[in-house]
Amino acid sequence: MLSNYARQYFDTVQGQLERLFQEQGDLIHRVAVEICEAFHAGHNIFTFGPGHAGMFAEEMFYRAGGLVFTNPLFHPGLSTSVRPITLSSDLELVPGFPAVFVDESPMREGDILLLHSVAGSTPIAIETALRAREKGVKVFAIICMDYASKLEPVIPGEPMLYEACDAYIDTCGVFGDACVKMSSNEYVPAVGPTSSILASMIGNLITVEVCSILLSDSPELPVFKSGHVDGGTEYNFKLLEQYKEHIFYM
Repeated sequence: MLSNYARQYFDTVQGQLERLFQEQGDLIHRVAVEICEAFHAGHNIFTFGPGHAGMFAEEMFYRAGGLVFTNPLFHPGLSTSVRPITLSSDLELVPGFPAVFVDESPMREGDILLLHSVAGSTPIAIETALRAREKGVKVFAIICMDYASKLEPVIPGEPMLYEACDAYIDTCGVFGDACVKMSSNEYVPAVGPTSSILASMIGNLITVEVCSILLSDSPELPVFKSGHVDGGTEYNFKLLEQYKEHIFYM
């Protein structure tokens, strides 16, 4: 039988998800509308997040039920596969690097970037948003505002991510990310992070909302099937060919 701590974690995440759905629904719909308008105008959609925030970008592309035209932005030094893993944290703090990262990406004027950063205080998040907007890219951030509201930017004088983007969606998580405190001892940290769950839910809610809008104009959806069902692989390859002008991950 699971412990009371496990129950506490489950209940906390469930509450955060409910709050997210109720409080951020209008913003999620707005982002979905903007994505549809950009796509119909011939522009492209990108997702990004450094470190574990990158799970948001991975969740939104090349998977069953996912939009074929959602493009993740990856950099090997910012992923959790880099070794030593501390290098990813170091690279997030390098001023000027995000501008190079953005300029080397396929993002262009009129495109949309969905950017997840738990706190939105590091140069990799802030400067990526600023540089993308300089290029004419619309930036929607996914941020834990309970976290961001209690921090200052790593580089003094920079705005926080929620000030550097076009609009942001609050994950409705908690400061410090982990939500289960097992001891009153200040040296025993909390466990049970929630940011990956909450950001993934936001990403999938955006996808579902985009599809609900697209379906009003067309009987077909640019959505992958599972490769494990009959005909799924063949169907997916046809989609990749059909939308190749909007795909940058092949």
